[in-house]
Amino acid sequence: MATMLQKSDSNASFLRAARAGNLDKVVEYLKGGIDINTCNQNGLNALHLAAKEGHVGLVQELLGRGSSVDSATKKGNTALHIASLAGQAEVVKVLVKEGANINAQSQNGFTPLYMAAQENHIDVVKYLLENGANQSTATEDGFTPLAVALQQGHNQAVAILLENDTKGKVRLPALHIAARKDDTKSAALLLQNDHNADVQSKMMVNRTTESGFTPLHIAAHYGNVNVATLLLNRGAAVDFTARNGITPLHVASKRGNTNMVKLLLDRGSQIDARTRDGLTPLHCAARSGHDQVVELLLERGAPLLARTKNGLSPLHMAAQGDHVECVKHLLQHKAPVDDVTLDYLTALHVAAHCGHYRVTKLLLDKRANPNARALNGFTPLHIACKKNRIKVMELLVKYGASIQAITESGLTPIHVAAFMGHLNIVLLLLQNGASPDVTNIRGETALHMAARAGQVEVVRCLLRNGALVDARAREEQTPLHIASRLGKTEIVQLLLQHMAHPDAATTNGYTPLHISAREGQVDVASVLLEAGAAHSLATKKGFTPLHVAAKYGSLDVAKLLLQRRAAADSAGKNGLTPLHVAAHYDNQKVAMLLLEKGASPHATAKNGYTPLHIAAKKNQMQIASTLLSYGAETNIVTKQGVTPLHLASQEGHTDMVTMLLEKGGNIHASTKSGLTSLHLAAQEDKVNVADILSKHGADQDAHTKLGYTPLIVACHYGNVKIVNFLLKQGANVNAKTKNGYTPLHQAAQQGHTHIINVLLQHGAKPNATTANGNTALAIAKRLGYISVVDTLKVVTEEVTTTTTTITEKHKLNVPETMTEILDVSDEEGDDTMTGDGGEYLRPEDLKELGDDSLPSSQFLDGMNYLRYSLEGARSDSLRSFSSDRSHTLSHASYLRDSALIDDTVVIPSHQVSTLAKEAEKNSYRLSWGTENLDNVALSSSPIHSGFLVSFMVDARGGAMRGCRHNGLRIIIPPRKCTAPTRVTCRLVKRHRLATMPPTVEGEGLASRLIEVGPSGAQFLGKLHLPTAPPPLNEGESLVSRILQLGPPGTKFLGPVIVEIPHFAALRGKERELVVLRSENGDNWKEHFCEYTEDELNEILNGMDEVLDSPEDLE
Repeated sequence: MATMLQKSDSNASFLRAARAGNLDKVVEYLKGGIDINTCNQNGLNALHLAAKEGHVGLVQELLGRGSSVDSATKKGNTALHIASLAGQAEVVKVLVKEGANINAQSQNGFTPLYMAAQENHIDVVKYLLENGANQSTATEDGFTPLAVALQQGHNQAVAILLENDTKGKVRLPALHIAARKDDTKSAALLLQNDHNADVQSKMMVNRTTESGFTPLHIAAHYGNVNVATLLLNRGAAVDFTARNGITPLHVASKRGNTNMVKLLLDRGSQIDARTRDGLTPLHCAARSGHDQVVELLLERGAPLLARTKNGLSPLHMAAQGDHVECVKHLLQHKAPVDDVTLDYLTALHVAAHCGHYRVTKLLLDKRANPNARALNGFTPLHIACKKNRIKVMELLVKYGASIQAITESGLTPIHVAAFMGHLNIVLLLLQNGASPDVTNIRGETALHMAARAGQVEVVRCLLRNGALVDARAREEQTPLHIASRLGKTEIVQLLLQHMAHPDAATTNGYTPLHISAREGQVDVASVLLEAGAAHSLATKKGFTPLHVAAKYGSLDVAKLLLQRRAAADSAGKNGLTPLHVAAHYDNQKVAMLLLEKGASPHATAKNGYTPLHIAAKKNQMQIASTLLSYGAETNIVTKQGVTPLHLASQEGHTDMVTMLLEKGGNIHASTKSGLTSLHLAAQEDKVNVADILSKHGADQDAHTKLGYTPLIVACHYGNVKIVNFLLKQGANVNAKTKNGYTPLHQAAQQGHTHIINVLLQHGAKPNATTANGNTALAIAKRLGYISVVDTLKVVTEEVTTTTTTITEKHKLNVPETMTEILDVSDEEGDDTMTGDGGEYLRPEDLKELGDDSLPSSQFLDGMNYLRYSLEGARSDSLRSFSSDRSHTLSHASYLRDSALIDDTVVIPSHQVSTLAKEAEKNSYRLSWGTENLDNVALSSSPIHSGFLVSFMVDARGGAMRGCRHNGLRIIIPPRKCTAPTRVTCRLVKRHRLATMPPTVEGEGLASRLIEVGPSGAQFLGKLHLPTAPPPLNEGESLVSRILQLGPPGTKFLGPVIVEIPHFAALRGKERELVVLRSENGDNWKEHFCEYTEDELNEILNGMDEVLDSPEDLE
């Protein structure tokens, strides 16, 4: 008995020590063998007592020594219950981390969360909720933690519990939760102190979520009229606008909560309130199909004709959702049945698009126009055919919809259905009398469209129903051309079975076989050849299918053509063989194949170019090596005496030059005008090539027929690097041309001050005179080069000359250049028949209820502005290269960088005058006298001259008009140039821009780029985009006319006028054009002309030539 009492005493002492938090004593007892789970008469053990008193360290010790974390008292309370009730937050955290059951229930159903909420222990409530406590668990009496907090009046606990309600998808403020639950009791409690708010917007009743929704919005959403009434009574703003302008009435209307709509209207809600997109409550109700709300709103005077930003009326919305009753209500209240959007879409268009039969029938019964045309010309029938809505389509036809209705681009319903591949619709249209051969504005029939979209079954159906198999679209394109281009072998076979002509030619002479060769469609080519297609037919430019395969690297097609005995050396345009073409485009495998099949490496074009010339010019090392191994002659010359080494040197291809020299290339070979490879390297400033040539013994002072040495050529072009190199190599600094010009004269004539300084340092004689007795200083004076005069007058002995000599015009002396250029392009390959098809409709182009007519690539692609029907116009500009270099850089680099011309065949000089006359007839308003040619000799004032590509302007100024487009004019008044300046104007192809400027619907990229800079400026090909495009405001877009001065520092001394034609009207709407200017390509600002019209007239002094007629701007 005494032992039991002693044990009982020690248990009580142990529990007392635990309650007191005496860690040492508790540990001592435990070491003495006392049971850690010992409890008092109520079932409380040491852990319960330590937890209640908040002894964190002791709790951790007991748990570490094996005390059960979830052991319960007689009432079922765990240590977590007790700690939560006592508000011991730190103990709660320890217990939860040790795995205590956070949702454990006592005998009465109490949870730790309930305990903490009951006692308003905020930190504990938060922590338990964050760690997964379930606040919906109720006691046996049905009380939740929220209920007990409300009962006890613990506002903070109520707010926390409401905000953490796990039933909501998003966490909401407490009052919003109460509104959602229609819990007026909670709401009233939360609003007890709300009357203290001094401003309505700061009242709790109008506080918003992140989206800007108030509790009233939430109540409106759930149709909770009771809490909404309470909120309104407590000062809720009835028309509080959330983000995007949404009011509670919009929400209630969208949800169809009729009683809520009535309550809000009774409390003064604005019935015509608009969201950011222009939706009224009536739009919302109509779109969601709540006919009772629609009726209520209409009775209360909702605006029937209200429009969204896109012009949609409530009737469009109801039609979109197939809400028949709503449509009926709207029509009964006199909504116009044919009301249109901004794009002229009626409700019938919308119903057809969505395939809503019942609404379609109702609208038609109410006399909707079945042939209403949208802005792009689409009728409801077009749309039903596009979206494959058969029942709606039949209904429309029954009610009188025209099956021959055409869109803006000439599409009939059968075009649309054929393109989309809707066979049943096509059949129904044919049965109802639709013609399979009607054409759109591009001359395409439904068969063309089906072939383009690869719709085999539709093609079969159309052919069986008598569609014209060889129907000709624009450019004489047949469906077979289209199918061949896109590789639709099955369609090709179908068309051929129905007697399609396998050799049908486009206006440019392209047959389906040419097109399959271009696209590499070997299966199509095989089918065409089996059907008897001729492999020897040539395009209008003389290219056979094998030439085309060589151009585009279509190896398999080339193999097939050669197997079918296509001539490997067939001479096409200007005598070019497929091997020439393969070399030009670096298609090595095709070139190897051609050589293996017997193509001649010696074949010459009309001007004498061999494949090796082309490979050398284009730096095609592998092809050149292969050609040489097949016996190509290293020193073969063209008609002008040009060797492959000349071309490689001019282009700066060091590896090619080295290889040609190793293979016996003649370093001293000269053209008919006496140009050596070193002359050409000097002309192009190719120091690396000049170094190789010099090491192989090139003559530094070789003379051309006019007496120009490489040094004089380099001085002419201002190529300072090569000037320095040649002088170091010992070139004669005082060598003379036949006209007595030294390098110093040539540099002075061209205004190259930096070159003059170099020459003087190397012993150039400033007093040397030309054959006409002029010093370099005299030439510079006559041409008005101030900086050159300042340099030379210090070192030159001036001699007084007669007045006549001083005033005489100075005739420019220029070195010879290599004008012989080979055109390997076959530009018809880019025409509408064989191009990338960008101008044709694809499924993604037939946008949802969008415009069906895309701008033709002819308007998008700048190349079309440059196409002449006569070579003469082009070659005439090239002819002038020999008298004054027409490019800022070499011909080769210009042509390589420019989008104008791949290469151009030179026209013999005796043909020029004839061609010039022809060109004049060919719609170019230009007098072809010498004063009007591109790059005029400055023996006469270049006032009002024309230009094709570029022009030089000096101190005398000039007014130049573009020959391709007379609306383009540049006027440079006298003495406004700091140096001889070249202005180059060229069109840039779309693909040459790094990123496309944004264009609005119906707009194309004009892309005329003008560059201005001294004649030696090295900036060709680098002006495609500014560093950062100018920022655009909403509704603006970039027309992309960039005028750039280069290099940095280039400037004019006064105003220069640039007139650029523009076409900015769209559908008759006016547009504002703004000119932006940037000094660095990063920051842009609007450019304003600082001169008045009178000041400009005074500066121009009559240079502003009056245009003859409006046609001048065409």
